[in-house]
Amino acid sequence: MRPSPYYLRVVDVCEELVKFTWLTRGHSGYLTDRYSERVESAADVSNRVNQRLL
Repeated sequence: MRPSPYYLRVVDVCEELVKFTWLTRGHSGYLTDRYSERVESAADVSNRVNQRLL
């Protein structure tokens, strides 16, 4: 790409993505934990996941 404001913005976005990736590495359990899934019982999860009719 030629040097331009668009090129500079693409580089900025890539840098932000790398920074975010490094900062959140190792914290996926915390970031993907949902209250609704913790509250739901094992039987409820089984019923929801194993639906025969959609």
